[in-house]
Amino acid sequence: MNSLSDRLQAIRDRIAAAAQRCGRDPVSVELLAVSKTFPVEAIREAVDAGQLLFGENKVQEILGKAPQLPTNLQWHLIGHLQSNKVRKVLPVVKAIHSIGSLDLARDVDRIAGELGLFPQVYLEVNLAEESSKHGFGVEQVREGLEALYALKRIEIQGLMCIPPFDPDPALSRPYFVRLRELREELEQRGGVPLPRLSMGMSHDFEIAIEEGATIVRVGSAIFGDRTYPTPA
Repeated sequence: MNSLSDRLQAIRDRIAAAAQRCGRDPVSVELLAVSKTFPVEAIREAVDAGQLLFGENKVQEILGKAPQLPTNLQWHLIGHLQSNKVRKVLPVVKAIHSIGSLDLARDVDRIAGELGLFPQVYLEVNLAEESSKHGFGVEQVREGLEALYALKRIEIQGLMCIPPFDPDPALSRPYFVRLRELREELEQRGGVPLPRLSMGMSHDFEIAIEEGATIVRVGSAIFGDRTYPTPA
């Protein structure tokens, strides 16, 4: 099973099996193929295998790749978004998974209004309070909920998290449980549905599905190991 098409199908099969194990319909889980650092040719191969939903970490990569690929692809930004790049990326992406502060949400809302757009967004929650990661703290998202719901140009889909990495995927489960429970709490507080949970990556997406993920972000298990340039 060396081809990208084979790997992609294997991930789809694992998603379906994980959903069925916990009594869910497999179509309730979307596969976001994370193509960061991989060339356009690899994305085309995935498209040929039926994949239309792709995620990138960097605005510049999306802006460089999207014009070279079919216009029916959907692009999601999953990496940190700087305020000065909001205007560039909004016309290209369907959703942003990394709204990690009220200030950023307000910037996206304002610029979306100026551009006539209604982007889908996920609120990124830094459950482990890791200093190396962006995102709302749990108390911050609770306190900011009313202000977030007052923003009329963004469509808040739900929550996103990135647990601390551990080779043992079982150790991600408590974070997925906490995100699901936080989602339920916020729905009760705000009286507004938050139907989506963006959680789970190549090594732990099956556990994320068991705990309620509606979209899983899988990259290396589809495209292969990444190679990063060595700093000069």
